[in-house]
Amino acid sequence: MASILTNGSAMTALQNLTATIRKLDETQTRISTGLRVGRAEDNAAYWSIATTMRSDNGALSTVKDALGLGSATIDVAYTGISSAIDAVKEIKNKLVAARQPGVDRVKIQSEVTELQRQLTSIGNTSVFSGENWISVDSSEPGYSNTKTIVASFSRSNEGISIGTITVSVEDIKLYDAADQSGILDELDTTINGGEDYSVATLDITQLSNSESDIADLEQMIAWVDLAITKMTTSAASLGAVKQRVSLQQDFVSSLMAAITRGVGALVDADMNEESTKLQALQVQQQLGIQSLSIANQNSQNILALFKG
Repeated sequence: MASILTNGSAMTALQNLTATIRKLDETQTRISTGLRVGRAEDNAAYWSIATTMRSDNGALSTVKDALGLGSATIDVAYTGISSAIDAVKEIKNKLVAARQPGVDRVKIQSEVTELQRQLTSIGNTSVFSGENWISVDSSEPGYSNTKTIVASFSRSNEGISIGTITVSVEDIKLYDAADQSGILDELDTTINGGEDYSVATLDITQLSNSESDIADLEQMIAWVDLAITKMTTSAASLGAVKQRVSLQQDFVSSLMAAITRGVGALVDADMNEESTKLQALQVQQQLGIQSLSIANQNSQNILALFKG
């Protein structure tokens, strides 16, 4: 039935055109953002998962930065101990030379003193971001004999957990201003009748060629050699921790990439598919406009019936 009040064809054409425009807008949004699921209404489940995983990836990025900071701190401490080993080896060489009767032990001590000053400098300057692991003061408020490096971030049904890597300062410190319990300032109390000494304070200027003084000198050599052994163990321990940190850095980087790929698989738009849809919808839009235009001409056809 032809009617001037209700144009069914035009209404149908308008509905189809409106639906086409809506789909066209969605496709254009996906192309412009690159996302198939950019809002919760697009797909609530996928959007929720993607939002959570992006947040976790941000936390992992912070973990990666923390690992980099920890690695640098370990590297500084390792470099300090390695340099200290070289200096203590020189002290040992000087003491062995002083064992020879007839040498000027005062001059040898002057060289040893400079090496001791170098050791102090190494301990004081092995600092990164305010952290010094080899020259400490255990009497300071808040001091901890263990250092932790944030190593991981994970989410499970039980909640969020943060993993750490622990380094024992007690095992690697060279100096401790509080109680002289470091490798270099630890006192040797076995000296025969003399004052206790450490690698950092030993003095051979008063030693003679007497049997007891020679025994004391040999004890000094043994004490210095023991310090070298302890520092070598400390350096090896730090090297092992640094390797673990490096491996964890690689793992965190790989994990972040895997999460990014997983999120992309859920929410990223297929640009080839979307571009094809865009072209098809543009054609449908043009045809819909033409269809609506033809349907609107029906009223004009009715008017023609009343013309004489």
